[in-house]
Amino acid sequence: MKIIVSEEIERVCPGFVGAAVEARCSNSAYCAPLWEEIHALGEQYRQTLTTESLKQMSGIEATRKVYKACGKDPSRYRPASEALIRRILQGKPLYQIDTLVDLINLASIAYGYSIGGFDADKFVGDTLTLGIGRAGEPYEGIGRGMINIEGLPVYRDAIGGVGTPTSDHERTKITIHTTHLMVLINGYDGKEDNVRANADFILQLLRRHCDMVEGSYTIYR
Repeated sequence: MKIIVSEEIERVCPGFVGAAVEARCSNSAYCAPLWEEIHALGEQYRQTLTTESLKQMSGIEATRKVYKACGKDPSRYRPASEALIRRILQGKPLYQIDTLVDLINLASIAYGYSIGGFDADKFVGDTLTLGIGRAGEPYEGIGRGMINIEGLPVYRDAIGGVGTPTSDHERTKITIHTTHLMVLINGYDGKEDNVRANADFILQLLRRHCDMVEGSYTIYR
């Protein structure tokens, strides 16, 4: 899969760096050892972060700035990483979906990056382009119905949007039957070392919890 960062994204975030993790693996309904890791990180955050200080995490702070530069209010359309950590700090449990989705959520809160997780077999075409959502552009967020993505960074395949930092699309979502995984890490802070560490972390989680038989990542900008 070829990934293109459009000129409109380069204008609002010239230092953007992303990582695409691709893996062959298996999914399951629930993984107790994975949730032990999630709960441990949640407890650490409850002791060290507040709903205000979390905004200073590099990945979250940079994503919020890009939202503003694109004309979107990051307090109304929160990046997923921020929304997940806020939920933890408010004492609310994270949603338990399935092992692949739960794993991606852990990777997102661990590094503060908004991360898209997709069933790669559902993409149309061989190219994903990162651009900015347009007025009236149709987009069905997972579990959210039709949402307004005008001013949001959005990945598009050959027929339309598949992922934003707020919500991925129903059309390409991960299911219990997913075996070909694509994960996109959005480093709007431009810190390649952190993006690479996040990608390595995802591969480690996939080996431990999802019977990964093949996996790698590529950096794009």
